Amino acid sequence: MYKTFKEMPIWQHAMELSVEMFSITDTLPRKEDYGYTSQIRRSALGISANIAEAFGRKHTKDKINFYYMARGSLTETQSHLEYGKRVGYIEAHHAVRLDLTPQCLYNDLNKIIVSLKGKK
Repeated sequence: MYKTFKEMPIWQHAMELSVEMFSITDTLPRKEDYGYTSQIRRSALGISANIAEAFGRKHTKDKINFYYMARGSLTETQSHLEYGKRVGYIEAHHAVRLDLTPQCLYNDLNKIIVSLKGKK
């Protein structure tokens, strides 16, 4: 059992994705600061934030709901990545690499959700 959410590999991977999204979006046009840049950073950060919130919840149902929210933030981030790739904001080699991390996180979140549902 983890003593803190920071010890959880899934939270660590989600945080790494957030940091990477920040780095990649740092070079985007300033006109996107309150649009695309803000959206992708918010959704990426929402993944690790919801995992942390799930960790802090006592009741299984609450935990499951926050893992679902993390999964929603993850798929939102994937959509933003796809948009960024299509409009040329994110280079193809970054997009291909970045597509792998969300898919692994998605699978891991599903495993946690299924495991917790079995405990209900």
